[in-house]
Parts: sequence; structure tokens; C-alpha cells
Amino acid sequence: MIIMGLDPGSRLTGYGVIDSQKSHQRYIASGTIRLGLGEVSERLSILYEALQTLVARYQPDNAAIEQVFLRNNPAVAIKLGQARGSAITALAVHQIPVAEYSPRQIKQAVVGYGNSTKEQVQHMIVRLLQLPNVPAVDAADALAVALCHHFTNTGLQGLQGVKRISRGRLQ
Repeated sequence: MIIMGLDPGSRLTGYGVIDSQKSHQRYIASGTIRLGLGEVSERLSILYEALQTLVARYQPDNAAIEQVFLRNNPAVAIKLGQARGSAITALAVHQIPVAEYSPRQIKQAVVGYGNSTKEQVQHMIVRLLQLPNVPAVDAADALAVALCHHFTNTGLQGLQGVKRISRGRLQ
């Protein structure tokens, strides 16, 4: 299964693509989509078109996106929400299922600690995907989103056939 992870932003959006097989994940690609300094509508259009190109190139089966991290500035949260909307629409047009994860969930899944630093996330991305170089922060974050989705699905697939969980035991 090919998973595309996205770390949306109003100026930069990171993307990461991995091949997910049961207990193994393989790096395919990652990078940063630079949206420039133009009007919001222009930046959203650039993001949409760039994602159309990436979807055509990598043909992901699933996608995952980071949820908006609510900051003190509501205007920033609104711009991030607009970028997320553009990204989700670009994927939905191709009927690609999109999962959403909070920053804490992503860090917990990849690093094992929900308050980890960006440097810790980058370090774990290099180790987990056996990369020769440290990816840029936005690309590393997007790869972390994809890995979070992989780990979440792998864990849930392992529960197939389980009727319920009681007191920490599978039944």
C-alpha cells in the first residue's frame, strides 16, 4: 500500500510517500511544496495543482494529513485550515481516503513521545526509513504523518477477528 503523508502549511507544505507492507515500510519520496507569497487563492491553487501532479506520479492508496495545531493566532489557524482543505480536496478528487492525526499522535507513533522535538522526529525518520540524509523539517514531518498512518493501520489490522478488548486483554 502506498501512503502519502502531508504536513500542510500556508507557505510550505511537506509531503512524504512510503510503501507500507505489514511490518515493513519503505521510503519512496519526500519534499516540500513552496507556495510563495502571493494571495491566498494563488497559494491554494499552487498546492492543489502540485498535489495533483504528485498523486499522478505516486498513485497513493491512502493519505494522511496533520490536523490543525491551534495556535494563539486565529488567522494562522484559518490559513492552515484552508491549506488542509485544498490538500484534502486534491486527494478526494481521486477518491483517496484521507486520515487525520494530531501532532501529538504523530510524534507518539514515530518517536514514542508526544512532546518530542522536530529534531527527534527527523532523527527517527532517518532511522525508521534508513535514509542516507536528514530530510527537511516539513518533509520529515510529512513522512512522520505517513508512518503514523502505517503504524495505526498495522496495529488495527492485527486486531481483526478480535471481538473486544477487556482489561487490556484481547478476546
